[in-house]
Amino acid sequence: MALRVLGCSGSIAAGSKTTSFLLDETILFDAGTGVGDLTLAQLARIDHILVSHSHLDHIAGIPLLADSVMRQRLAQGRPPIRIYGLGATLEALRSHIFNNVIWPDFTRLPTAHAPVLSLHAVEIGQTLSLPGCSVEILPAMHTVPAVGFAVRKDSANNRGCWVFTGDTGPNEGLWRRLSQIDVAQLVIETAFADEEREIAQRSGHLHPARLCSELEHLKTGVDVFITHIKPGEHRAVMTAIERGCKRHRIHALESGHLMTLD
Repeated sequence: MALRVLGCSGSIAAGSKTTSFLLDETILFDAGTGVGDLTLAQLARIDHILVSHSHLDHIAGIPLLADSVMRQRLAQGRPPIRIYGLGATLEALRSHIFNNVIWPDFTRLPTAHAPVLSLHAVEIGQTLSLPGCSVEILPAMHTVPAVGFAVRKDSANNRGCWVFTGDTGPNEGLWRRLSQIDVAQLVIETAFADEEREIAQRSGHLHPARLCSELEHLKTGVDVFITHIKPGEHRAVMTAIERGCKRHRIHALESGHLMTLD
């Protein structure tokens, strides 16, 4: 299974796109501004979108994607694109995005009986069966209700999970669960430099010193990929992480990176 990093920045600037990961062309994990790099044909192949939380940098692509592909999917007789998220996340989408003020309600367009989007609530601890894989909903600790995801390939030779924490601060529940499963690759956020640790704490994010402390819960042998760094902060954040997290193989995630789930 191939997982393409469409965006992994904490905000936008030239060359920086916000969070979105595309798995085998049909499954999105979050839908930030990186979705905009897909062609119309690629957008129309997406059938499932798993949303970690309701913040704009993770959902901005959903309303625009729906508008772009509605005609193609209708002509092809395709079912609605399924949006998965916590109940509170879906309610935020209904109330603040698909409210016919900010954006048309594509959960009822082109018709209420055959919309381009459908919303499906999930809970922490639940496992979804999706094409070629299963996805476990993991706990996250953020300023709004949030989750992460553990993805397992449907294979007898599964070599471990790809884990995306979503936006999260210190998170005992996450590490407790990860100690019980085989993690091959961990994508974890570090939004701010250590000099901004106060705003990181207030906004439910990690900074390098806190990340390194959190990673002490993780067994060695896991590839750790850093995501959600703010534009302009990349060097400071990665230098501090590499200096403080000696036990792990640390990588800076980049847009366009192709990850493989064996």
